[in-house]
Amino acid sequence: MTDTQPGRQREAVSNPTRDPMRDGLAAGWKHIDASRLQADTMLEADVVIIGSGAGGGIAAELLSDAGLKVILVEEGPLMTTSDFRMRESEAYPQLYQESAARKTVDKAITILQGRCVGGSTTVNWTSSFRTPPTTLAYWQEALGLRQLSVESMAPWFAAMEDRLGVRPWPVEPNANNGLLAQGAEKVGVPTHVIPRNVRGCWNLGYCGMGCPIGAKQSMLVTSIPAALARGAVLISRLRADRLIFSPQQRIVGLKGLAMQADGVRPSRINVRIRARHFVLAGGAVGSPALLLRSKAPDPHGLLGQRTFLHPTLVSAGVFSQRVDGYAGAPQTIYSDHYLEQFAVDGPLGFKLETPPLHPVLYSTTLQGFGAQHADKMRDFPHAQVLIALVRDGFHPQSLGGRVRLRSDGSPALDYPLNEVFWEAARRALLAMAEIQFAAGAKRVTPVHEGTLGYSSWAEAKRGIADLPLKPLACRIVSAHVMGGCAMGATPERGVVDPRGRHFQIENLTVCDGSLFPTSIGANPQLSIYGLAARNISLLAAELQNRPALAIP
Repeated sequence: MTDTQPGRQREAVSNPTRDPMRDGLAAGWKHIDASRLQADTMLEADVVIIGSGAGGGIAAELLSDAGLKVILVEEGPLMTTSDFRMRESEAYPQLYQESAARKTVDKAITILQGRCVGGSTTVNWTSSFRTPPTTLAYWQEALGLRQLSVESMAPWFAAMEDRLGVRPWPVEPNANNGLLAQGAEKVGVPTHVIPRNVRGCWNLGYCGMGCPIGAKQSMLVTSIPAALARGAVLISRLRADRLIFSPQQRIVGLKGLAMQADGVRPSRINVRIRARHFVLAGGAVGSPALLLRSKAPDPHGLLGQRTFLHPTLVSAGVFSQRVDGYAGAPQTIYSDHYLEQFAVDGPLGFKLETPPLHPVLYSTTLQGFGAQHADKMRDFPHAQVLIALVRDGFHPQSLGGRVRLRSDGSPALDYPLNEVFWEAARRALLAMAEIQFAAGAKRVTPVHEGTLGYSSWAEAKRGIADLPLKPLACRIVSAHVMGGCAMGATPERGVVDPRGRHFQIENLTVCDGSLFPTSIGANPQLSIYGLAARNISLLAAELQNRPALAIP
């Protein structure tokens, strides 16, 4: 397949095959760009959904399909398929939280999160894994979430896989992914093909900047258009400021702040929305932050606690041949070998994947300054990169982080990295270096300020063993944020129950990755889709006064 040829890329940008959002808006779908409002506004609905990512999009589709009047609120802009031009300079400030530069409080971890209609589903790399059986078993046995078994969740995952085109990628991997498979095979580490949520993919490789042909089955081109076609209202560039409570601790409204056109600062325009029920799907930083700003009941001090990231280590190899990691599907090969080495609550395991390589993303992740950094950038066409996603939240000392509020009400994430993590980090750097040298790398550089890289596996073993692993010296990144409004079997153990219903607020359902009581141990979008489909189906039946569905 030769879909990565430059001519094909130009065709994708200039002639996108479909833009359902623009077509629908032209036909009369209801969208309000809050940055254009000239006066305070009051709206009403049966259900308000705050956030338009994986959870919010599925909720909008299912609730509107049930005949309910739905308003979908998104802080970011509405950018459609025709707007995506495969340019980092445009995509990061337009489509990501804090221009793709969100960091933990100590600046030690960079966090990539979407902030646009479709949320992170618009900009993710399409990897779609079911919640691992070991994770579900732990939730059942250690946390009392008996309802969430492999068997009970399987139909919901299957339904979402069918809805969103999820299947193992059938095309030969690009060189970046292929080198992971080749090196792993030589050292006896099994690899597998990643399922991707795409239909008609042209294998371009620019998924993180929004799919320019609408092949990625994100919420932007699937569930949100379906909801709008059934009469839902989308409000973009509206920041959910706080929930308004009655004396009985029932939510009676949402106060929103219209954003200015730049998407950074709010204007002076307020939007208030009244509804019977509220669905919170603002992500695992945004959802806890909104509840904290709203002074929501939190009798057991759990809100914002146990937020997890899959803290991710990075290793760059340089090869004689060109790799061109920007071309071709970004993630198609993975290995869970190092997750399966230990019990789920033992030493922290990690999943191996590859990221796409684009100049800005690559340069801002690499270590070094000045001439050193420039030298590494000259290797860009020949670079291959591995990432190790550490599974946090299962070991007794792996407690994750905490979402709190700054003085201006904006969210901040504290995320201390302790010795349990650093022990896993060293194992991960060693594993990646071994695989890259086995694949033929001339040089391997763990992304760490204390090394310029190693020219052999023997040298790397010695060097990595002696590297001082600490925040800021060792580069840590993440694109997966989970927890903060965790499910629990009882109010003492969670913010919400296994249906996502808040224990103290009767008309609030949480429907995003903040539900997870640990990390997933895999890319989380399909886990969110499946759990949202289950929980929102229950909610729709209740709001329609129908008998509850027979869902275990």
